[in-house]
Amino acid sequence: MLKVDLHCHSNVSDGVLAPAAVAQHARKAGVDVWALTDHDEVGGIPAARVAAQEQGMRFVTGVEISITWANETVHIVGLQIDEKNAGLVNGLARTRSGRDNRGREIANQLAKVGVMGAYEGALKYVGNPDLMSRTHFARYLVEIGACANIPDVFKKYLSEGKPGYVPHCWASLADSVNWIRGAGGVAVIAHPGRYKFSQLAQGQLFDEFKQLGGTAIEVVTGSHTPEQYVVYAQLANSYGFLASRGTDFHAPGESRVDFALLPPLPASVTPVWHDWF
Repeated sequence: MLKVDLHCHSNVSDGVLAPAAVAQHARKAGVDVWALTDHDEVGGIPAARVAAQEQGMRFVTGVEISITWANETVHIVGLQIDEKNAGLVNGLARTRSGRDNRGREIANQLAKVGVMGAYEGALKYVGNPDLMSRTHFARYLVEIGACANIPDVFKKYLSEGKPGYVPHCWASLADSVNWIRGAGGVAVIAHPGRYKFSQLAQGQLFDEFKQLGGTAIEVVTGSHTPEQYVVYAQLANSYGFLASRGTDFHAPGESRVDFALLPPLPASVTPVWHDWF
């Protein structure tokens, strides 16, 4: 059975390792098929492709697009994309715009509760100046001892209703699916169990996604519990979605589940990669 990981990040977005180092880490953990899915950015794909080939892995081009749906941030993964497609590249550029201004406002909000120098502190962790994110601020807050770990930072400072939370209006669901499909790719809802939607709202998201041409949902991911693997396998079959799998890896020791520990997809689902190889 192929070990497939179709969701992870490098320092081109909010990961810590360079694309080649992520490839090495994945291969060492036994990954056979690997996709780099940086946030709103495809700049790491050329280096990732070369590294995957050097490591003996099959490579899948990918991206993770931030969207706003029902006033919440949702992530849509695109797989098997043409990373040079003009519609996708231009759409991602528009999506990235405004991140620096949001970063400065996050720093202003944190300063009001006594966390000083957060913008400069977060900037130390940024590999791509266009992609400052909340994760970069979280790493700085852990560094200075404001919290013990990154999940604690989000609970205390960077989630909705907490100091340091600054909303951002991303692309629409239709935009993301259209960009991915226009680039020849397959659209996947990332870690659906992570969003705080009611069952009704989640159903509406799935319905709209399917109507737009969305193909799959992540079933086994570092953001899901073992119980959710079962729930989302059932939902994938119920809605006629293919199933995807990925750690959502960001850094060794930082991600919820490393490459070696993520279980395979349940036998009841059809993998999104079932006809790729």
